[in-house]
Amino acid sequence: MHVETLSYMLHQLPIDRKIAPVLRRQDTAYGRPGHETTSMIGVPRGPATLGAARDGSFGWDNEFDAHTVDVREFFVDKCKVTNVQFAEFVRQGGYNDRALWTPEGWDWKERHGLTHPAFWKPDVSGFRLKGMFEDLAFAGDWPVYVSHAEATAYARWAGKRLLTEAEWHRAAYGTSSEQRQYPWGDAVPAAQHGYFDVATFEPHPVDAFPDGQSFWGVHGLIGNGWEWTASQFAPFSGFEAFPFYKGYSADFFDGMHYVMKGGSPRTERGMLRRSFRNWFQPHYQYAYAGFRCGKDA
Repeated sequence: MHVETLSYMLHQLPIDRKIAPVLRRQDTAYGRPGHETTSMIGVPRGPATLGAARDGSFGWDNEFDAHTVDVREFFVDKCKVTNVQFAEFVRQGGYNDRALWTPEGWDWKERHGLTHPAFWKPDVSGFRLKGMFEDLAFAGDWPVYVSHAEATAYARWAGKRLLTEAEWHRAAYGTSSEQRQYPWGDAVPAAQHGYFDVATFEPHPVDAFPDGQSFWGVHGLIGNGWEWTASQFAPFSGFEAFPFYKGYSADFFDGMHYVMKGGSPRTERGMLRRSFRNWFQPHYQYAYAGFRCGKDA
């Protein structure tokens, strides 16, 4: 977990201060099946099990106790929101429309003079992307990495909203009759399922791993970028702080952090378990975190 967070900080250093390593490359032959990526998928009403059972398996204190939530029917984006989709929000003045932002988000944006995502770099032709070790051509089909505040503003602009933590679980792990350990089933995460396990610093196209899709046909839920949810980070019923690390979760149950799910290219596969919860403040721009939108049925 700390290795991933360190990557966020390292990413913000000037390129000339870093030396690129020889990275373990992940086979990307799975990618680009050519299917449509901007549609929404209907997910019927049903259960979502959040949290972990106290069966002896490891989990952090905020993962307990397991409980089932009845999730109403909703629609969810088939894929994560891409750079090119977010660029249209920027082009149409999304950063200048106060009605799209929460009061806190607007004040934060204005105070820092923000006009685009932190991973974008203005260029004569528009934007380039700030890679870890070099500036990259603008990859329109990569997931956009933004703060929760920016994701919320985009969702409002699009006439949608962010998913709740329970809806995300339903979209990722639900089926017509049961719940899976992973979106694709119960098989352990492998290279064909997504971009994760510290394989690279950069993301990949949102439609690159069809073998990782959920029962409903939702793509890219595990890896390639965490996904912001609308749910504040809060304890589940039965929560007990670990006596050896009492502040691990409890210090952040302050109404100022939001749950992220899924994992990024820098997330080790052990943290891809269904019950794992990540969280950040809504104005943190530097996590490898994107989002997808939902709306009521």
